[in-house]
Amino acid sequence: MSQVITVFGSSRTKEGMPGYESARELGAALARAGFTVANGGYGGTMEASARGAREAGGHTIGVTAELLEREVNATRNQWVEEEVRVRDWQERLFKLVEIGQGYVALPGGTGTLVELSVVWEWNNKDFFEKPRPVVLLGGYWHPVIDAIAQGEIWNHSPLLRAPTPEEAAALFVNHLGRSND
Repeated sequence: MSQVITVFGSSRTKEGMPGYESARELGAALARAGFTVANGGYGGTMEASARGAREAGGHTIGVTAELLEREVNATRNQWVEEEVRVRDWQERLFKLVEIGQGYVALPGGTGTLVELSVVWEWNNKDFFEKPRPVVLLGGYWHPVIDAIAQGEIWNHSPLLRAPTPEEAAALFVNHLGRSND
C-alpha cells in the first residue's frame, strides 16, 4: 500500500464552499503524488478530500466510529473506498494518527484542533519513530500556532505551512518521497 496522509478538517463544510473545494483539490493532489488519503470518513472536508482523491484515481480510507453514527447520526460518505470501523471517537482519532505517515490540518473547529494538537504533541514528545510531517493548509491555524509557539519550546519543527493544496502535496513528497503502491 502507498504511504497514507491523514486529513483533518471540518465536518460542517458543504459542497460549493471554498473549504470544500480546497479539500477536494488537496485529495486530488495527494492522489496524483501517489499517496493514500485517510480521514474520518464522514461529511465536510472528509468527504471532499476523499472525493478529490478518488476522482484522481487514488485510494481512500475512512475511519468511522459506531458511537458517532448512533449518537450524532453521522453517515459514511460515498467516496470512502476502504472503511476501518472502530468503537468511539477516541479510538478513531488514534487510528487516524496511527495509519498516517503525514497529516494535513484544514480549517475546522475544536475536533480538528484536538487532532492537530495530538499529532503535534506526538512529534514533540518523540512518540513516533521519526518525526512525521504535519502540514497546515492555508492560514487558518497560523494565529493559534503562533500564539502557542511564543511560550513553547519543542524538539522538532513538525508543522509545515502550505498556501495551496499542490504545495501541501509537494511538502509530503519532499519529506516522505513520492509514494509508491
